Amino acid sequence: MTQKQPRHFLTLQDLSKAELQTLINRAIELKKMQHAHELHAYFEGYTLGMIFEKASTRTRLSFEVGMSQFGGHAVFLSPKDTQLGRGEPLEDSARVISSMVDAVMIRTFEHEKIETFARYSSKPVINGLTDAYHPCQLLADVMTFVEKRGSIQGKKVVWIGDGNNMCHSYINAAERFDFNLVIAAPSGYEPDPDLLAKHADRCELVQDFEEAVKGAHLISTDVWTSMGQEEESAKRLKDFSGFQVTESVLDKADTEVLLMHCLPAHRGEEVNLSVLDDPRSVVFEQAQNRLHAQKALLELLLKS
Repeated sequence: MTQKQPRHFLTLQDLSKAELQTLINRAIELKKMQHAHELHAYFEGYTLGMIFEKASTRTRLSFEVGMSQFGGHAVFLSPKDTQLGRGEPLEDSARVISSMVDAVMIRTFEHEKIETFARYSSKPVINGLTDAYHPCQLLADVMTFVEKRGSIQGKKVVWIGDGNNMCHSYINAAERFDFNLVIAAPSGYEPDPDLLAKHADRCELVQDFEEAVKGAHLISTDVWTSMGQEEESAKRLKDFSGFQVTESVLDKADTEVLLMHCLPAHRGEEVNLSVLDDPRSVVFEQAQNRLHAQKALLELLLKS
């Protein structure tokens, strides 16, 4: 009998628009159940393998707690504690690890690594972050907007800062959730031009971010120096000066604007010291929603 091919979640493009809408609604439902202390141990006896090559707070906690609330288990794996860090081919590791667990979450650097792992994995593989994409975060971001403001369809979303993995996932999200995205990035830090061109019908690249935020329903940003870029920190601080999100920036947006940040934040750099505590900021509920959105994702993949 031919083994059924697993469903993977490496970018938002791996799920249909209808599946993503259903997932967001289910995440909100699971959140209500969890807050009401309704047991939902749908995956008792299931195990999630979690491979971390990049440090994490929210990703590890949300997946580990999520599996626990589902009645299952999560196993933390780091390269220094496994053969992954001693030269075992990724293809071999993928075959072995996936034979012992029900799903694998990977947080790594090169996106090609997770693609290779998924190609040889017999179980669903989830992108917990790569240098190219961070799709799980976008599930939480859209969920948060829907909770607070209703449908994100047709809304104006502004990304401020580096054209990084978060920006790339926002570009994919604009197409999948049907919103309009304005990207305000300094020269030299634009997102992947091919990805941008592919979704040029709903994505616009500008450098005047104060003009860009006018009428925005959602403003999102990220640190100027990500993991692995520490040696560029001084140059990045200089190049990104003038792209800081403050209360006055939010004042230029729609009166119902929401501010998001995937965290951790460098207060005093991409955001000033106080804007994350502004009533228009939803960054801490956004962070909490990683748990619920990823549980809905796990449920979808494990039932597929």
